[in-house]
Amino acid sequence: MDNYYGAPQDNSQPQAPQQPQATPQPQPAQAAPQPQQTAYNQYAQATYAPQPQAPFAPTASGAAAAPQKKSHTGLIIFGIVMAAVVALLIGAMVSCSQMVNEFSSLGSYGYGETTTYGDTVAVIDIDGTIQYDGTTNSPEGLRDVLTQAEEDDNIKAIVLHVNSGGGTATAGEEMSLLVADCTKPVVVSSASINASAAYMISSQSDYIFVNHTTAIGSIGTVMQTYDVSELMEKLGVDVINIASAESKDSSYGTRPLTDEEIAYYQDLVDKINAQFIGLVSEGRGMDVSEVQALATGMEFTGDDAVDNGLADEVGTYDDALAKAAELGGIEGDDYDVVNLYVSGYGDMADLLGLMGYSSNTKISAEDLIAALELLQSQGTVK
Repeated sequence: MDNYYGAPQDNSQPQAPQQPQATPQPQPAQAAPQPQQTAYNQYAQATYAPQPQAPFAPTASGAAAAPQKKSHTGLIIFGIVMAAVVALLIGAMVSCSQMVNEFSSLGSYGYGETTTYGDTVAVIDIDGTIQYDGTTNSPEGLRDVLTQAEEDDNIKAIVLHVNSGGGTATAGEEMSLLVADCTKPVVVSSASINASAAYMISSQSDYIFVNHTTAIGSIGTVMQTYDVSELMEKLGVDVINIASAESKDSSYGTRPLTDEEIAYYQDLVDKINAQFIGLVSEGRGMDVSEVQALATGMEFTGDDAVDNGLADEVGTYDDALAKAAELGGIEGDDYDVVNLYVSGYGDMADLLGLMGYSSNTKISAEDLIAALELLQSQGTVK
């Protein structure tokens, strides 16, 4: 039989040395045969093999001494130590993750609250899908930062930095009303895209900047459903819907829509879109018929949006800051700019700036722990 490492194993018991009958002379013990060594065997035996034992020697009775039993105590201890190390590493990673989460909730300036010292323009990022996620892409998050701006006398105006293709109609409607009700000037700086629900929000601002290549507009509403009943029939899948009303399962895609259901959903979409058009009309000071003509669901370039009235001017983010300062009554360019984030939103770059580190600075674990202890002592994080 071959052993684990592939070398032949001699299972025979060593025999007592033969004594010649004529002249009985003791013969020297024969060395045990050595297994053939390969590079792998040498590595494996050096790493895992037990300590070499002395070769078998004949006993006084002529029988070979029994080989010592292999002990697995070392391997067991090694396994326990490795398990403990892995547990410690996992614990450390979880602790670091919790620390980063705590830090990321601080906001850009101050410890969870914006600190201003003079004339200031506040920047709010709307970047991503409009939905109910607690960030500044949501009604609850936008309400939080707009309240901060309203209550801070040093903040004279607000810039919404928008880079969003839209999202949930209802969330966009709520956020539009928040911007419309803001008592301080609001200027929009459009990035690569400012469309659908994001544009609904932007339309309530006092001024809209675009880039030449900005995709803006996309005024319209869409509802999607599907019908996979024929595919399911080919697959032999029979779906039985038990519903409280005939149309309760109409959006499940397991059967075709009836003509009445299609007409109902079309009316629903038209009513939601009418709300969209009404908000844009009021926010941009345009006739409903003008907005209706532009409500093709398609996007416009920044230049076209300026021409058709959906935007005011082609300009950069810095132009938007300067316009906001002007509308806020700030003279010249002597003003501060702060980013407003809701609790639980922000990024590591903001934390590094808050702690006075640049992107090239090496930060030790001791520095992060010291910062966390400072925040805990101030009651900012728990």
